[in-house]
Amino acid sequence: MKLVRVLIALFLAGLVISGIHPHDYFTWILEVFPAILGFAVLLVTYNRFTFTKLTYCFILFHCYVLFIGGHYTYAEVPAFNWLRDALHQSRNNYDKVGHFTQGFVPAMITRELLIRLQVVSKRPWLAFLTVCVCVTISALYEFLEWLVSILSGASGDSFLGTQGYVWDTQSDMLYAMIGAITMVTLFARMQDKAIAGMVKSR
Repeated sequence: MKLVRVLIALFLAGLVISGIHPHDYFTWILEVFPAILGFAVLLVTYNRFTFTKLTYCFILFHCYVLFIGGHYTYAEVPAFNWLRDALHQSRNNYDKVGHFTQGFVPAMITRELLIRLQVVSKRPWLAFLTVCVCVTISALYEFLEWLVSILSGASGDSFLGTQGYVWDTQSDMLYAMIGAITMVTLFARMQDKAIAGMVKSR
């Protein structure tokens, strides 16, 4: 419970700081809204379903990725502007970090739900379905970005964040899929241990 309070405090601190003089408040609201919505859902459902500490820590990390993107916009994060110039890249690639995380963290959440709710028992199917859920989430998010951009016109361009790259949508979904695959292949054992430790402590 102590860790949860620390994570909540860090979440609120990050949210407030990201909202201090952002690039523009319309983009900021759009970018941090998933974090706020997720926070509300986790808070309401905490007593019914408590995730492992590992999952909560990665969720907070994902929120900070969103906070940074919301504050600067994904196309203008200073550290990645420096990387763009240093590596002679054509664009700021912080959005790819965001979409990798958009696959990795939901994979951790999905996998834990599938295991603990006993939805899937066979490990190959567990990995496959976890990745499928995350790619679907990524595709739905791209639909949302497209819709917001259509409805809001030029003011939605920062949210869409293509930076003139014609394959941006496809590459975003690819990075999300890579993030999900990375989680189920490299972090599955770590999550299994966290889940087993949680079960033993009860």
